Amino acid sequence: MTRLGRPILRIVLLLLVLTFWEAAVRLFAVPTYILPAPTAIAVAFYRGTASLVYVDNLWITFYETILGFIAGTVLAFLLGTAVALSRRAEYYFYPFIVMFQALPKVALAPLIVVWFGLGLTSKVVNAALIAFFPLMVNTILGLRSAEEDRLNLMRSLAATPSQIFWMLRLPGALPFIMAGLEVAMIFALIGAIVAEFVGAQAGLGVLIQSLNFNADIAGVFSILLILSVLGLVLNQIILLIRRRVLFWDPSEKRAGEERTKGGMM
Repeated sequence: MTRLGRPILRIVLLLLVLTFWEAAVRLFAVPTYILPAPTAIAVAFYRGTASLVYVDNLWITFYETILGFIAGTVLAFLLGTAVALSRRAEYYFYPFIVMFQALPKVALAPLIVVWFGLGLTSKVVNAALIAFFPLMVNTILGLRSAEEDRLNLMRSLAATPSQIFWMLRLPGALPFIMAGLEVAMIFALIGAIVAEFVGAQAGLGVLIQSLNFNADIAGVFSILLILSVLGLVLNQIILLIRRRVLFWDPSEKRAGEERTKGGMM
């Protein structure tokens, strides 16, 4: 038991929701093409997993997401650092970045497919573009959050700009950066799926379109379940990295103490 409650109660709540869902679908005779029952979704999930169709397409979407996340976050960190540390860079680049971010990525996705083809590259590019902005904004905010008194102290000690960055600005910005990474990871997954909807040869997005065309709504729900679990797993990976990197942060210390107390109870 943790201070927030019993973990088993979350499982019980999930089972109650599924039971209510199953009963409501059967009681009101809801057609499968409108809302399939959890048992029908489970059957579709087993069928797709046993045939390895889901597994093969899941790996493709996962690979696109990770590559897009890495490309987008690296570019976001570099550009965010440049904008945060240079008013001149902010003056020239930031308005264009905001204007580009305002463009709907769904509208850009067809152009990206035309430019980069139906293969892996277009999916990675689209995922990177959607994952880019949250981390860039958080990087700028984090690097500019350094206290002026500490900056003046380091300058009075003849610290170089590089030393100030690595010893003061970056450590102070890490909580912001990790928060941006959490959002960017989920956005990268969304970007990969959107690109697959527009044009792709394989992936969970392509599979969803195929099942929709065949009116296999239970299959569609089973893939949505896979995407939800995939998003949760990716988010937990970032949280695990956050705990390792920000072990010194007060919020992480409090969370660690709560987990420790929960494990002892």
